[in-house]
This record gives sequence, C-alpha cells and structure tokens, in this order.
Amino acid sequence: MMPRGIPVTLTIGVDVGGTKVLAGVVDPAGKVLAETRRHTPAEDVSGTLATIIEVIRELTVGHEIEAVGIGAAGWIDERRATVLFAPNLAWKDEPLRDKVAAEVGLPVVVENDANVAGWAEYRFGAAEAADSSVLLTVGTGIGGAVVLDGILIRGAHGIAAEFGHTLAVPGGHVCGCGRRGCLEQYASGRALVREARRLATFDPDLAADLLARADGDAQRIDGPVVTSAAQAGDPAARAAFAEVGRWLGVGMADLVQVLDPEMIVVGGGVIEAGELLLEPARVACAEALAQRSRLPFAEIRAAEMGAHAGVVGAADLARRR
Repeated sequence: MMPRGIPVTLTIGVDVGGTKVLAGVVDPAGKVLAETRRHTPAEDVSGTLATIIEVIRELTVGHEIEAVGIGAAGWIDERRATVLFAPNLAWKDEPLRDKVAAEVGLPVVVENDANVAGWAEYRFGAAEAADSSVLLTVGTGIGGAVVLDGILIRGAHGIAAEFGHTLAVPGGHVCGCGRRGCLEQYASGRALVREARRLATFDPDLAADLLARADGDAQRIDGPVVTSAAQAGDPAARAAFAEVGRWLGVGMADLVQVLDPEMIVVGGGVIEAGELLLEPARVACAEALAQRSRLPFAEIRAAEMGAHAGVVGAADLARRR
C-alpha cells in the first residue's frame, strides 16, 4: 500500500508476441488495473505499430500515465530503442521506441520479452525474495533473463542471456539460429514434441493414451497433448518430459557455474506441466554439480506471474527508465 500523500504513478506495459498484443495499466506494486488485447498482424510492420499505438491510447483514457514499456519477442539494441530482429514478427532494425513515442507523447522503452518477464518475476513473482535470479522461458524455444544484485543484465549490445543458444551437444540437431546442438534443440517445447512423437512411433503400446489423444497419429502430437497425457499418467509422455527436464537441468548447471544465481525460475508454456518438468531438471542439475556438493546452489522454482509477466515487467522497467 502506498503511503498517504504520495501520488501513485502509473505506467503501461505492452507485451508484443507473434499472435497477440496484450497491454495493461500497472501500479508500482505490480497490480494490473486495466488491460486490453489485440491480434498481432505479425507480417505487417505498419499494422503491428498501429496496433501497439491503439492499445496505448485506449489505456491512457481515464489514467494518468507516466511512461510506456514494450516487451517485444526479438533482439533489442542496448539503447532499448530498436528491434534488431524478431523471428516471429516482420521487424528488422525497427526504431520502435521513437515511432511509438512520437505518436503517444510519452517516454517509451523497448525491451526483450524474456527480460521483461524475468524482471517481473524478480520484482513481484517467484524470485521476489532473491537478490539475483535467472529466468528460463521454455516454450517453442528457450529465452532467458538475468538479474544480478538488482540489475537486469543486457550485455554490451543489448542481447545477453540467450541461454537457448548455448552448446549442449557438439554437432547435434540443427538449430534455427544456424548452429548445431543448441540447448534449445533438447530442452524446449519443440524438443518435447519431437521426443514424444519418437516414442509414440517406436513404442505405441507405451504411448497408448498419448496416441489416443492425437487420434492415433503420432504427427498430430503437440505440446498441449503431451502435457495432458503426462498429467494423466501416460508413461511415454512422462518419459518425454523427463528427457527434456534432464537437458534443462544440465543447462541450469552451466548457469550456476557461470552466474551463481540465488534463484532459477522456469516460465513459458512448458511449465504448465509443473513438477513433471522441474523435478527431473532439479535432479539433473544436482548431478551435474555433484563435484561441488558442499557448496550451495540456486533454488529452482516455477514462474508465478503467468500471462501478465510481460505486461508487468515492461511497465515496471518503464517506471525505472
């Protein structure tokens, strides 16, 4: 609760993804006071810009807004101004900050979507009690964010914490980034589906429930199908989660060695499976760090901010611009 006599400053957070634009008015305590949503015209640069401006203008009606934060699914430059590239949006060297600010008449900051989610978890969510934390967003791919001693680490060029593109298997699966063997190819939602389809194809008896949920066609298995089957006890679906969780834990061990965070938070769509993913990750991380068994290492927790992480994190970073 804010002390009496101190005005409450409000900011807007805008979460821009490949399919939706979600925006909200956020108070200093991280509470979303109002929100709106639109479809993202992902292949239309001017249409996406117009959508962002539209939701901001809608939310400024009836609210005194100090600044706007935009979380975008892409690589953002060190000035938090330009989208260098976005894999699921038609942006390349897009001066998003300046274009939006010119239209809405408010200060604007632009930040990577994983960074804003990681900041939200650090400020208001699973890592609120930690001095340092790492967020891993496990969805179709893997994103990341690092907060050390209260500072969001962006790197010299604004594109730090791309944990999904660290090396897991030399010469392994080809990654969308152009390299081979990236962690993302073994510990993401895409890897989960690939492993589940493999198991269903080669051992259909083991994957009976999993296949039933996909109408008997292994190629129709997707992430939600694997999650629901695993939660219902299907052994193949659970084995797929165990495999992905194991690789995730191996990646976490490397993060512990390099960053020594107090907390590792796992978010993204795959975390809907909860302990089916986190428990094998914890075990694999501990095994990989067995040589330092007398030393403490990060607690591993599920993200808590849910669908509003991007909005809340972007708004809070705008307030701290």
